[in-house]
Amino acid sequence: ESLQAIQKQVNDLWQNLLYPVTRGDETDRMVYASCEMKPSSKIDADKPQVTGQVLFRQCYSYGRLEAIFYLDGFPLANNQSSRAIHIHELGDLSNGCDSIGGHYNPSRVNHPRHPGDFGNFLPKEGKIRKYKTNLSATIFGPYSIMGRSVVIHEQEDDMGKGNNKASLENGNAGKRLACCVIGISSKNLWEEKLPEVMDKKKR
Repeated sequence: ESLQAIQKQVNDLWQNLLYPVTRGDETDRMVYASCEMKPSSKIDADKPQVTGQVLFRQCYSYGRLEAIFYLDGFPLANNQSSRAIHIHELGDLSNGCDSIGGHYNPSRVNHPRHPGDFGNFLPKEGKIRKYKTNLSATIFGPYSIMGRSVVIHEQEDDMGKGNNKASLENGNAGKRLACCVIGISSKNLWEEKLPEVMDKKKR
């Protein structure tokens, strides 16, 4: 009986650590989040005006994070470089994409080992349509990405191999083209976008 009581206390403590994000629908235990991408107010007019969504899904409470990257507004030319996408520390858009801080790095490790270092994405026909699974970031617990931001950068991520300080901080990914704040959402957007992204993956 005392073991059961201890187990209940541990479970209650774990539930409190997961606050404020709790389980979704009782049937699938999925929690959904979305990030509505807006172009940075600080970039030049001739730079890509990126819009769209980054969507997240995770099974409560031990599932691995999944994400859909559904983005538009890149140049139509097919000879462009990839774009880096990262999670940044703050959800403060008071000064556009300049007030969201650096990479979200709760463990104080070098890039590209931050939980939101999603890597590089190559636009095709002006679009990014990508589905990623098994990501190391999380919606739950004390290191939740909720309320933080997603940034699309102007350049490619050098994955920490640039032999300079900036490479180990942000991959020399360049200016912030667009950003958004991550918030809890319904599953509607996820279910709407996933078939198109998966269809592109098959082709």
